[in-house]
Amino acid sequence: MGDDGGLTYGPRGATAPRVPLWSASPPGFRRFERTVTIGRGEDVWTAAREAVLRWEVKRRSGFAVAPADGGGLGVRMRGRYTVTAGLGRCVVREPVEVVAVVETGDRCGFAYGTRRGHPVSGEEAFIVHREADGRVLLTLRSLTRAAPAGPWRPLFPVLLLAQLHVRGRYLRALRDTEVRSTGPRSRPRRPPAPPAA
Repeated sequence: MGDDGGLTYGPRGATAPRVPLWSASPPGFRRFERTVTIGRGEDVWTAAREAVLRWEVKRRSGFAVAPADGGGLGVRMRGRYTVTAGLGRCVVREPVEVVAVVETGDRCGFAYGTRRGHPVSGEEAFIVHREADGRVLLTLRSLTRAAPAGPWRPLFPVLLLAQLHVRGRYLRALRDTEVRSTGPRSRPRRPPAPPAA
């Protein structure tokens, strides 16, 4: 879409990971936002920051993430990645691009947008933040609509059902007992999941 380098939607950064209150969003998308507590204290905060910027929410939810532009695995602005999910021979590759990154003293995360070839169109953000009482929280935000073209478009209702399942995994991915292990994994811990934006 114009100078967005293959993104299948606009505007870039519409999930607004930098702001605590997400008010406006573009029309025509299914909007989702949910926040869960993942732990408490400085150790959890430090581990959660590291984890979210290494794609651990996706990876611990059954997805493989690989850089598609020669960069490293760590989240970087305008970095392009291929997110892969599947079972056996049925593998779905989701091309995405990081469209926003936030790293402040109490807020850390990013948003990625779908590129041509992704089963759906839209943006998703994973944000960890902490409160004055020491609680560490994970917020998931997403905007989803059918892909503009391609074989996945007629399957959009099925993809929405899969998305509901995957969101539950996302919201559990950084719980206190798991957040401390942020090293690379050779394979996902859970069975691969269906595609989600």
